[in-house]
Amino acid sequence: MFPPVRTDPPAVRLDPRSSEPACIVERLQGWHLPHLDDPAFLPLHPLLQRNLLLSVPRGLASALGRRQSMGSLVLVARAKGSGSKPTILGLIVARPLNRRGSCWEVQHLRLALAAAELPSSPARGHTASFLLREAIQQAPGAVSWIASASSLDHTRLALLRENGFQPQRTERLWRWSIGDAADLASLPAPLQLRPLHRRNAPLLWHLEQATCPAPLRQVLDRRIDDLLERSGGHGWLLIDPDRNEAVAGARWIADHPSGGHQVELSVHPGWNHLLGSATEVLLRRLAPKGDQLWLLSDTDDGARQQWLAQLGAEEHGDVVLMARSLWRRQDAPAVRGAAQRISAVLEQLQPRLQPRRRSVPTPLVRP
Repeated sequence: MFPPVRTDPPAVRLDPRSSEPACIVERLQGWHLPHLDDPAFLPLHPLLQRNLLLSVPRGLASALGRRQSMGSLVLVARAKGSGSKPTILGLIVARPLNRRGSCWEVQHLRLALAAAELPSSPARGHTASFLLREAIQQAPGAVSWIASASSLDHTRLALLRENGFQPQRTERLWRWSIGDAADLASLPAPLQLRPLHRRNAPLLWHLEQATCPAPLRQVLDRRIDDLLERSGGHGWLLIDPDRNEAVAGARWIADHPSGGHQVELSVHPGWNHLLGSATEVLLRRLAPKGDQLWLLSDTDDGARQQWLAQLGAEEHGDVVLMARSLWRRQDAPAVRGAAQRISAVLEQLQPRLQPRRRSVPTPLVRP
């Protein structure tokens, strides 16, 4: 497990030419949208609009004291003193990967293309680092973070390392266009193909525990409900009924920006021989003919890469998955107050013992 990184000091990136902060970072608001007209931000407008719309019911539910799932965190960096028309330098979109909000993901980190031409704007690397640190500070309940970057994007990889992220594994991105099904062999006995639902979701969770490396498993901190919510109920399992165990599974993750669906294929380490017709059946159940599926495979998994190539999938570069854990220092008064409250509760739980009367010894009378 990689060492935790302290995050208790405030994350402030200063302009090296002055002691003032180089830019202002604030949460996305409605008045920001008209000024996010840089080509780097235009593809994100549907996501940003959806975030603003969902923030209203979430705020109302929070005011009423109702439990509500966490939404994405969107921060915008704008130049100081930009006049009536704010100059947006960049933005970051982060989202929780589980219901408890213990693990967050850097979904998007975009910098304005036009800002680099302004002589008064801070360096692009400073703006990106400032946004990332502010997101880490403001994400509620975050204990760990993950982020991905192309293996060829050395600038992004250096930025993540600078802010405490460490590489976990390198994955290859594949795109498979679903064509006509060839003559697929029948499933090995006694395996059964079953759709993913709440009753068999624990089998998927145990499969994920077996296939995910321990350090990354601790970072993701996924539970059964997290897997169901992320997949939206779109998934299939190969189940061994004799052992009541899922030996392979495929589930939907998200819509891919380039079209098609991003999916996750999991195969138990002891059942790698299923790579072939059995796993192809799983993938074909996720989408109809003519659709596209996007999959990630570990670059160290030669058997899976060979099978994907034989399947006709196309390589689309390597992606480095990076992660970091963090801990936040609690103030000493808060810690002392919590200790006093715990002591008071423990005292109340102790049994009330009545003082026992001491018997007076009878003097010995000698004859």
